[in-house]
Amino acid sequence: MNRSNSRSGGANLPALRHHNASLVLDLLRVAGEQGISRLELAERTGLTPQAVSKITARLRAEGLAAEAGRLASTGGKPRTVLRLVPDAGYAVGLHLDRDELTAVLADLAGTTVATRTFPLDLGAPAAEVLATAAHAVQTVRAEGPGTEDRQVFGVGAALPGPLDHRGGVLHRVTGFPQWDGYPLRDALAGHIGLPVVVDKDTNAAALGLALRERADADFAYLHLGTGLGAGLVLGGALHRGVRTGAGEFGHQTLQLDGPPCGCGGRGCIEALCLAAAARGDIAEAARVLGAGAANLVGLLDIDRVVLGGRTVAADEQAYLSGVRAVVEERARREGVTAAVPVTVAGGGDRPVAEGAAQLVLAPLFGRAGEAEERSGQG
Repeated sequence: MNRSNSRSGGANLPALRHHNASLVLDLLRVAGEQGISRLELAERTGLTPQAVSKITARLRAEGLAAEAGRLASTGGKPRTVLRLVPDAGYAVGLHLDRDELTAVLADLAGTTVATRTFPLDLGAPAAEVLATAAHAVQTVRAEGPGTEDRQVFGVGAALPGPLDHRGGVLHRVTGFPQWDGYPLRDALAGHIGLPVVVDKDTNAAALGLALRERADADFAYLHLGTGLGAGLVLGGALHRGVRTGAGEFGHQTLQLDGPPCGCGGRGCIEALCLAAAARGDIAEAARVLGAGAANLVGLLDIDRVVLGGRTVAADEQAYLSGVRAVVEERARREGVTAAVPVTVAGGGDRPVAEGAAQLVLAPLFGRAGEAEERSGQG
């Protein structure tokens, strides 16, 4: 599917009924509380007014859309404005980190309505990890307003890679090789009775940021927490790579024959960065992270670098200024007039859990190339 054209307009073909509904639903989401008229929906999707009327009637019947008032008349019949109904459904997002689990409940608009954090040992037996995850799902579902009679579309689970996103199977998670080959998606779905999507923590956070900004930008999200990785958004779409392994940013070698890394290599940027942070040398940790960020900027010519993760959040300004200094120095050396901006996502690890919920929600809106990879959400 050509993603550059996939959102340029609708198609009046029965086979693309879900695609067209996603186009309309996404425009309702973007319009927010003020809503959007059927005429505007037709103009912006390229669908006929009749097709839009049928789609919106179905969305209203399913409780996903509702009237938001009427526009003032300009000589004809006042136009009815429609809006998304955010509490018509929810998704749970889980961030399974090496030492804790963060769970969120998000409504259709992507707003987080409940958040909880639990201790987690990712090195524990799989049954214990699944039990903790299932308890987290149950807890946030119970805390969300009115969720007992609302639909929960599924659970997004984000954790360190590498992993197979399409199959929901883990590979040799850095530091925890015992997870290699474990079918987390199917095992967790069987445990909680809901569809599950699995992805890397960095991909989930990057997806959430891309949806929030609603722009076709190229950026890299660099997550420094208990590990170091990247989520890449290229042309407004999450880039996973052919084998869903893109973004293993932390395991690029910066120092040949350097200190050993949990991945089995030596001199990886993750090992160097975390070691500096552990001994309290934040300036050096930021400098190392900046070197990796500058390499990425030079390789992909991206628009922006976004920093996140609990380690960054613990000393946000130091990491921001340190990474920015290295990126700007590289730009000056290469004769670039303006270095790419470096920003901070904020919220520590929370963007990962919120992005994990979007792994479930994004396909409903046909966003970020997710519709064809819903991993059993259909």
